[in-house]
This record gives sequence, structure tokens and C-alpha cells, in this order.
Amino acid sequence: MNEFELIHRFFSRPPADGTVRLGVGDDAAVVMPTPGHELLLAIDTMAEGRHFFADVPPATLGHKILAVNLSDMAAMGAVPRWALLSGTLPNSDPDWLAAFSEGLFALAKRYDVSLVGGDTVRGPCSFTLTIVGEAPAGEALTRAGAQPDDDLWVSGTLGDAALALAAIQNRITLNPATLAVLRTHLETPEPRVALGLKLRRLAHAALDISDGLMGDLGHILNASDVGAEIELPLLPCHPSLTALLNGAERPLALHCLLSGGDDYELCFTAPPAARDALIALSNELALPLTRIGAITATPGFTVFDEQHHPLPALPAAYDHFPNGTPP
Repeated sequence: MNEFELIHRFFSRPPADGTVRLGVGDDAAVVMPTPGHELLLAIDTMAEGRHFFADVPPATLGHKILAVNLSDMAAMGAVPRWALLSGTLPNSDPDWLAAFSEGLFALAKRYDVSLVGGDTVRGPCSFTLTIVGEAPAGEALTRAGAQPDDDLWVSGTLGDAALALAAIQNRITLNPATLAVLRTHLETPEPRVALGLKLRRLAHAALDISDGLMGDLGHILNASDVGAEIELPLLPCHPSLTALLNGAERPLALHCLLSGGDDYELCFTAPPAARDALIALSNELALPLTRIGAITATPGFTVFDEQHHPLPALPAAYDHFPNGTPP
């Protein structure tokens, strides 16, 4: 099976809607944006050995490469519309590709996203996906709008994916049932697109948590020139992580909760007047939204422990190039 047969067989699907005038199969896609809307573009790369294990089920990998991009659209309050996929593949195994594409397109169908183009080459396994979304002109959420005295919120739970990874790498032992639950957060994250769209009228600033709460929150604080105070006991997490916080594995638990990464939940700021609306939204979406602290006028951030003492040191966020040197 050559490159073009591969693309036609596994990645050519009818577009999700009439906005695609020309999709997979030409030198470029032709799409029709909604009048009065701005386009938002994001891109993510996932490489074997860095972002996923060689034995990960291909359907879950297909899901995740799209999900992490949908999470970027969610963070900006955008409707995801079109995607471009580039894959580097060691071979053209039809069974593997069929499962991968099914995982990808199952999630794409849920959000009416059309795959409109891409590329394939031979090499070590990796995927790069570009997502294009839309938001009404001037209404996209950014990282730069946080204001002093805003509440600081997160969706879902934090640390699940990082704890699953620690167990897979034998750094901690979890019972099989717990690991199975946590592993779904690592391998098949759920993008919070519906939440992001609702936050356009409620939040001042937002982003998705991909590299850990501390690192990603820092982007909001820097862009908005503000600080934050966080209450550790308020951070939502799986009961197994709570148990670890209270025992000898507390350092690992703090790392998972504050800096573990791969959460793909939304972190956002909103005025105190929005609390009731956000509680109602949480109920409407059947999605926990938790107020974890507040934005301050003084730059920097502090995490207070269970006795309301500042944590003396915070775990560092993940960095692909620590100190400017590739790992």
C-alpha cells in the first residue's frame, strides 16, 4: 500500500458539514469560514517514547491526538471546525491504521470536525495535528484578561493522568481497578469544548492544563501581570491521590497534582459575581467546576497547604528543553 492509497483508505471521509468546498486529495483544502467570525489555529505534536508508549492501542492514540487540539479550542471558547494531520509511520500496517483512524474520526464526529488534509512519511512514529476553529470576532478567550480579585477555577480533576503514568512506570503501586480508571484520563482525555463555549460570557481568562497547573497557570499570570493564591485542599483530585497526599508518597502526589501534566482540563478566572452562574453551569454540563483560589494584584503565586502555610517549594512544570538543552 503506497502513501496515496493509505491516505485514501484510512483518512478520506466525507466532510462534517458544507463548510468544506475541497478537502483531502488536493494540494490544499478550501473551507468557508462563518461571516463575522475569527479563525483560531493550534498545533500539537505527539512522538512515540515522549508522549505515548509504543504499545498504546492505536484507537486511543487517534483519539488523543485530536483531543489535545480540541482542548486548545475549548480554552479559547472556539468552535472546532477543521483539522490537518501529518503522520510519520514506521510502516503501513493496515490493521493499526484502521484502528487509529477509527479513534480519530469517532471523536471528530462528536464535534463535527472535518479532516481536510495532511501528509504521511516513513520514520519513527509521531503525529502532528493542526486544528482550526472559529469564534465571533473579538470574543475569543485569552490568557491576558485575569483581574485582581477574580476567582480561580478548574474543571474536572487534576493529577489523574500523571498518577497513572507514575504507576505504569512502576514509581507507585495502584490497584488494577484504580489504574484502569486513571489510565483513561492519560490516554483518552475529554476535551471541554462545551465548557469553553459557555465561558466566553463568564470568564476573564482561560487556558487548558497540559503541562501541569503550576506551569500553565504561570502563563495566565504573566500575560495578565497578576498573581495568584491557591488552596491545596481545594484542588480536585481522585481519592487515591488524596490518600497519597496524606502519606509517605506526598512528594509524588504533590508533583502529580501541581505539575504532572496531561490533565487537559480548563483553568480560568472569573469575577466573584459569576459564582452562581458557574455552579449552575457545572450542573448543566454534569462537570465539576472547582474554585481553587484567587487572583492577586501582586505577581507570583503561593500555594497554601492544609494548615494554610505556604508550601516552601513547588514542583517544576514539565519542560521539553530544561535549561535550553534537549533531554
